[in-house]
Amino acid sequence: MTKPCIICVAITGSVPRKSDNPAVPVTIEEQVESTHASFEAGASIAHCHVRDETETPTSDPERFARLVEGLKKHCPGMIIQLSTGGRSGAGRERGGMLSLRPDMASLSVGSNNFPTRVYENPPDLVEWLAGEMRTYEVKPEIEAFDLSHIFKAAEMNRDGRIAGQLYVQFVMGVKNAMPCDKRTFDFYIETVKRLVPDAQWCGAGIGRHQIEVNEWCIAAGGHTRTGLEDNVRWDKHSLAPSNAALVTRAAELCDKYERPVATWQQAREILGLRPS
Repeated sequence: MTKPCIICVAITGSVPRKSDNPAVPVTIEEQVESTHASFEAGASIAHCHVRDETETPTSDPERFARLVEGLKKHCPGMIIQLSTGGRSGAGRERGGMLSLRPDMASLSVGSNNFPTRVYENPPDLVEWLAGEMRTYEVKPEIEAFDLSHIFKAAEMNRDGRIAGQLYVQFVMGVKNAMPCDKRTFDFYIETVKRLVPDAQWCGAGIGRHQIEVNEWCIAAGGHTRTGLEDNVRWDKHSLAPSNAALVTRAAELCDKYERPVATWQQAREILGLRPS
């Protein structure tokens, strides 16, 4: 298979802390450095969250602006994808950074359970976030935690609320949400292809499921996500040394399945993104 595989690195997230793994980048400077190393290792998308001085997740547009500035300087051409996730803020606060016009931003189109809470994405907020992404020409990355999210994204794509080619990411292995199951994974691919034949898709495995979902995605011709946001461990005996090490491991799987790792130029072309 010669289709290039886009590797996304989720560098920080909202949950992992330094106490979980000292390699988790928290400050803007650490995030830029970690992303640069991941970029050199083969990642062409950086999925980004920001934290305050206490490592608490935030949607602060000023912090996101500093991160975007650093990434554009040190990782020229890399696709910058900002998170609008619910752990970082409430309501429309979650989309306050979209005016920065990143290449992409996450968009969850429905609610679901997380391990200890409900991840709330009410219809009015979903509509507003999608509208802001259209206004600022930001490509949504649909984070699908449930089958209904794929159907909703396809509906919004058909009626123009999500513009352009759809990009869907299956998030597997979150407790109380989508399980990490190969038959389920295969069904999700089939569903996306049936509903939106020209869509691109990706997968993210949480915790110990990261490496298996990486391999499933690469073997099936999709794209994949790795990084310390989703998994702070290398294996059950040791911590992951860095985001770049996790990217390198995904790139090695691409070699195994004879998939070239997408350059940032190829990734932008595949996703229909504007030039950097």
